[in-house]
Amino acid sequence: MKRTVLSVCILALTLILTACGPAPSDSTDSGRDHVFDYGGDVTLRILSGSENQELEGILDDFARERGVNIEMDYQGSLDIMRTLQGESIDYDAVWPASSLWLTAGDTQYRVKHAQSISITPVVFGIRQSLAEELGFVGREVSVADLLDAIRSGQLNFCMTSATQSNSGCSAYIGFLYALLGNPDVITSESLQTPGLSEQITQLLSGVDRSSGSSDWLKDLFLTGGYDAMVNYECLVISANQELEERGEETLYAVYPYDGLSIADSPLGYVDNGDTEKEQAFLDLQEYLLSDEVQNEIQRTGRRTGYEGVSAENADVFSADWGIQPDRVLSPIRMPSTDVLMECLNLYQTEFRKPSLTVYCLDYSGSMEGTGREQMVEAMSQILIQENAEKNLLQASEHEVNILIPFEGYPRGIYTAEGNGAELEALYTQVEAEEAVGGTDIYYAAMEGLRQLDDYDLGQYTPAIILLTDGVSDGSFSDFRDGYEAFGADVPVFSIMFGSADPTQLEELAELTHARVFDGREDLIGAFRSVKGYN
Repeated sequence: MKRTVLSVCILALTLILTACGPAPSDSTDSGRDHVFDYGGDVTLRILSGSENQELEGILDDFARERGVNIEMDYQGSLDIMRTLQGESIDYDAVWPASSLWLTAGDTQYRVKHAQSISITPVVFGIRQSLAEELGFVGREVSVADLLDAIRSGQLNFCMTSATQSNSGCSAYIGFLYALLGNPDVITSESLQTPGLSEQITQLLSGVDRSSGSSDWLKDLFLTGGYDAMVNYECLVISANQELEERGEETLYAVYPYDGLSIADSPLGYVDNGDTEKEQAFLDLQEYLLSDEVQNEIQRTGRRTGYEGVSAENADVFSADWGIQPDRVLSPIRMPSTDVLMECLNLYQTEFRKPSLTVYCLDYSGSMEGTGREQMVEAMSQILIQENAEKNLLQASEHEVNILIPFEGYPRGIYTAEGNGAELEALYTQVEAEEAVGGTDIYYAAMEGLRQLDDYDLGQYTPAIILLTDGVSDGSFSDFRDGYEAFGADVPVFSIMFGSADPTQLEELAELTHARVFDGREDLIGAFRSVKGYN
């Protein structure tokens, strides 16, 4: 997708920006952690999937009424799995989207009292007019029907990364299950079925924006300009409530009948031998499962059983939006942990739409010392494939990675295609650069756009990732003008290092529908988060 005229405009703007200074919100970390503290003697630290942010009002009521403090940390379900696999768990409870991640992560059997709090299917939410045009309204829709719409160019959608979030993973496994002809269970052998690779690759080619979190995917969709998203039914309902309030077109829920997956939201206690905390946990769980609170949970668009919802909550599950509250949910059977991890590795290295990523690395004088060291270590986790594989961050055969070291200006452009030696050689350049000089994040980001102009962005998931302390000269307004002239949906994410100031980075994130992450305390976690979006 060449844009020759725009290339000239962007090049001219980069020359203007050469003469190039600095710029928090709840998007400066991998979740939006929340504390409910009413001075109680007991504090429960809960590691939760982001979709449970919609239940914070209920948690607040419990904390206030019972005098138990609650600290919520939000991460993707795969991060929750990894936490459970660690030597120690710095939480009192875990609340992933699906029991799958307890089974896969809790190999040392430290989680007990796990019970499902609610359930919600993973659905396609498609703009009502497009769903009607595709003939999906009022009838059963298969994964093959969705694939045909994608192949014809009629359907593109947003979806969370299958290697970072449960909704994306569940949808992806459902796609595989349907494309394999609904076997009893997916096996390692069935993943070698002729034609499967081509079909799943075509289906995932319909993803036009990705995300590391289901709740943020909903927020992204609400920024406008997208036709569909794959997400939890409850978040499609939440999105529709906001769209309706705005007077905008709502989404129509499509349930792929041959690949339907369910999130069962288990809340489990991490047994660290503290009986007082264990009792506080059991009190919370009993509260959440009480009839009154289960009814409140239904009001958020979550189901509390596999068959129907109460009559008083039927209005939440609107038939006008395609929601089917009386549909008996018959979810697919998830594969074993070993096969699941094989599926996820195939997604990361072969099946997903290839990434096109520009890394803008800040080597200005203010990054000297700790900031530079943190940034170099972070890049080792993404460029050295042995490291990347540990966190399901491997490159695919067809992706493109572009490196732009910068100070007050870009020092050079280094490109690697694929996932071989060429990619790992980029790390040599990362190590070689020294931190010296001024800073201009806008000039670097604009150079990133100029590099992207050489590619057909429709064939990739593009992103620019700034690794910086955010202390910069330059003109945001000039970058904004250039970005708008560029005319493509390219997020500019940031990972902060050193003595970071997020102000300018937040401006870039807001402009480009992206986010800012803090890499100073958990640089690998920050990279996992940002890579979940492309």
